Amino acid sequence: MNLKQLEAFVYVAEKKSFSKAARELFLTQPTISAHISSLEKELNVRLVVRNTKEVNLSAEGEKLYKCAKKMVELEREIEETFFREEGEKACITISASTIPAQYLLPKILAKFSDKYPEEQFKIKETDSAQVVEQVVNRMIDIGFTGTMLDKKHCVYLPFYEDELIVITPNQERFRKLQKDDENAEWIQREPMIMREEGSGTRKEAEKQLKKKGLSVESLNIVASIENQETIKRSVENGMGISIISKLAAKREMESGKLLGFPLTEGDSVRNIYMIYNKDIRLSHITEKFIKMVKEMYHY
Repeated sequence: MNLKQLEAFVYVAEKKSFSKAARELFLTQPTISAHISSLEKELNVRLVVRNTKEVNLSAEGEKLYKCAKKMVELEREIEETFFREEGEKACITISASTIPAQYLLPKILAKFSDKYPEEQFKIKETDSAQVVEQVVNRMIDIGFTGTMLDKKHCVYLPFYEDELIVITPNQERFRKLQKDDENAEWIQREPMIMREEGSGTRKEAEKQLKKKGLSVESLNIVASIENQETIKRSVENGMGISIISKLAAKREMESGKLLGFPLTEGDSVRNIYMIYNKDIRLSHITEKFIKMVKEMYHY
């Protein structure tokens, strides 16, 4: 047996539910079930009794709970002791793709710092592919990305719904397009500025374009640019059009610098995900961070 199995058992015992225990531990329900099953096989006893409403402990389960609870509490005590040794602060390492890094994380970090002023962060901004790679390779605690890539090692928690839109300069011919409500074919006739390869926005944009019957090869791509702000300034100055997050273009559209067009009617929404490696034990402070983000966005 190991601490992960015992911790899963303690949470099932206290929550009287496999699904609630999974949510609290940021694991999947099958993983919780596997942990309990492994314990029962190793100890050769039945630990839990399930019915339609809740999960209860057997007599053997009650005995194990008393011991397991002490071990889980001791693990927490060790973790807190070494996090705080010689006044050292806990540090959460986060990697985020452009949209969550620039438009969502600042608010999240400010709220978390207000609640836990003693904690520290290390923030890296990169593309979605690199975020997922860093999570898979255990280089960071948490990642934020706009697309799902690896499903073998990563747990994806959707917490924010974003929308992709086509942005154009605020020019007469584009204002006329907004009124005429033409189909998407006009996109192929315009110079297109795309996000860089590996960008979650680009991957999602390609998916949405495909739904409209448009391939990337059919577009007149004049540039691939990494920086979101550079893309917006280039569109403002008439270099071309682009497909970006509505969240990223909000201020420019409100000020009249850019015009926004739905990419696909009612179907261009994408999730922004918080992700972590399901094979590693999350620190206590990392769990607090994930829980706060879920509460902020009512996930």
